[in-house]
Amino acid sequence: MLHRRILLGVSGGVAAYKSAYLARRLVEQGADVQVIMTEAAKRFVGEQTFAAVTGKRVASELFGHVSPHTELARWADGIVIAPATATTMARIAGGLAEDLLSATVLATKPPVLFAPAMHTEMWENPATQRNVETLTRYGHRFVGPASGVLAGGDVGEGRMVEPEEIVTALSAMIDPTLEGWRVLVTAGGTREPIDPVRYIGNRSTGKMGYAIADAAARRGADVTLVTTSSLVPPSGAKVVAVETAQQMADAVLLEAPTQDVIVMAAAVADFKPGAPSGTKLRRADGPPELDLSPTVDILGSLGKLAKRPYLVGFAAEAGPAAHAVDKASRADLTVANDVTAAGSGFATDTNQVTIFENDGPADSWPLMSKTDVAARLWDTIRERTTPGH
Repeated sequence: MLHRRILLGVSGGVAAYKSAYLARRLVEQGADVQVIMTEAAKRFVGEQTFAAVTGKRVASELFGHVSPHTELARWADGIVIAPATATTMARIAGGLAEDLLSATVLATKPPVLFAPAMHTEMWENPATQRNVETLTRYGHRFVGPASGVLAGGDVGEGRMVEPEEIVTALSAMIDPTLEGWRVLVTAGGTREPIDPVRYIGNRSTGKMGYAIADAAARRGADVTLVTTSSLVPPSGAKVVAVETAQQMADAVLLEAPTQDVIVMAAAVADFKPGAPSGTKLRRADGPPELDLSPTVDILGSLGKLAKRPYLVGFAAEAGPAAHAVDKASRADLTVANDVTAAGSGFATDTNQVTIFENDGPADSWPLMSKTDVAARLWDTIRERTTPGH
């Protein structure tokens, strides 16, 4: 969502309080956000809330300024309406321009994403479903609604999906496509055997790598996922299951000549037992002496290829991310994080990373979901390389 201009339309529903958080998430991803509120929306949340989050005054007046709807429509890279009430959808489906939001949508060419929110009976009403069909036929898209607790304590379908899901759907809709790209992502922590039962490993779950692979697949890339993890892979991805650093290196180097981008998100062990036992080591025999040797340097091997893909390395640090500078010299882009920091690193759903480039200053990103990190990372990669570079 980096540098994207997003119009956030807020219509009158209880779920409007979630839209303030949605605006914040978009800003955190680097988007320039302008909020349009209907008069009904102002009954649920104040304009100042959105102004404080986005740094822009809320737009709501259709009159008093020359063509605000056309100016906003031309400005936007994408429009999301959240919550999208039955009234707002009916107004837009009917081609009416009764307020600034509906007039702006009528004047726009960028994609429009609707996040419906209403009671189950209203969502299931034939009139609403006809409007959804009409808007879909116009080329607009929908995310949700979900089932859950509704206003007044009712339960059923009609709940606006969570802001994170809206951000993901919006990103997939408007962000630069990766169609025609061949990308390989590694994920999980490698396991170096001590004996048939035990191994040297780490706490990596593969969540970050899977988020990166999923984001690429959603944008149309041909994805190969080399992984030690048993998480559910992205739909359509080619999955290569491995365990050790050597197995991962063999798989990656085999695929490398045909890839445009390789993202080494896996936590690859630096050392392995030099002579693993073929039988289980017994406690009665006492502590074994482990003779450790270095594992293969996959990133370094990729860097030596005569024709290599664009390389993105990951550096899991236990301390300041600046320690990743040495690793940055072996990749085009290096993503570093402090796995000891709160909310960052292994097994979490969030991450706080710092980006290093060979020829540029470090760029520290705020703490965000791993899904958001993945989306922003592909925005960054997309700006710096092209297929067959």
